[in-house]
Amino acid sequence: MFERNYYYLVAGLPDIILDQKKLTFGTEEFKNELKYHLHPDDYHLVELLFLPADNNNLLNLLLKRDRPFDESGKYTRDELEAEIKDTSVTPGYMQKFINAFKSEMPVFEQLSWEDQLTWLYYDHVKNCGNGFLRDWFEFDLNIKNIVAGMTIRKHKLKGEYLIGDNPVVQAVNKSSLRDFGLGNDVEYMEKLISIQDTGNLLERERAMDMLRWDFIDNLNTFNYFTIEVLLGYVIKIRMVQRWLEMDVETGKKMFRKLIDDLEGSYEFPDEFNIADRRKSR
Repeated sequence: MFERNYYYLVAGLPDIILDQKKLTFGTEEFKNELKYHLHPDDYHLVELLFLPADNNNLLNLLLKRDRPFDESGKYTRDELEAEIKDTSVTPGYMQKFINAFKSEMPVFEQLSWEDQLTWLYYDHVKNCGNGFLRDWFEFDLNIKNIVAGMTIRKHKLKGEYLIGDNPVVQAVNKSSLRDFGLGNDVEYMEKLISIQDTGNLLERERAMDMLRWDFIDNLNTFNYFTIEVLLGYVIKIRMVQRWLEMDVETGKKMFRKLIDDLEGSYEFPDEFNIADRRKSR
């Protein structure tokens, strides 16, 4: 496959670290810059990284949630509302999801609508033909499923929470071992276990992002001026921007949302009744 090199663009990228105190440009600005400079086929790969915003917007519209519209996606509110009425423009996975939702016939039984859409999204991006994105999304999905498996085990939860069907999902579903029997196959397994043993929520989140950061660096070890370097940079910028926006009040809101999501998704034993404890404070 022919590789295009973006010498000037890559050479001009400022160095960034996860603990960056300030960015000279934001995600949206960088996205617009890439749209101007990249070949359309390469920019299409960049757009795949922003589809989760479209997924959330689509879910909010379908479920009639009163939540702000995320402008960082590819599609406008009007486009998504029109798509719900007559699917024709969005990627096939979105059209499949919309049709399933409207007919009330789940694509994947026993999973929430959100997890079903996420599963379809991962299947879509893993078939994009780009090796970097394929490896990145497989890694991202695997660590999410492993962490979900740890949470399920810790709190003895019932229900379906894993996304996809690969050897990692099968191992998490079947194994009772501490590492789900993945220690020899997943090189970051012990590190992931250590991270999840961290008591502080923000420290754990930061360690997870560092794991992602290091994985991107390893993927791009022998890439220099190709689209893969720019894709990795996009992912990193989004991580940095998320942490820069996480002031004290934002951190509190994120924590409250995490608790609300847990309460809405999991059946906790009585001793984990978070709502009652919150009211008693």
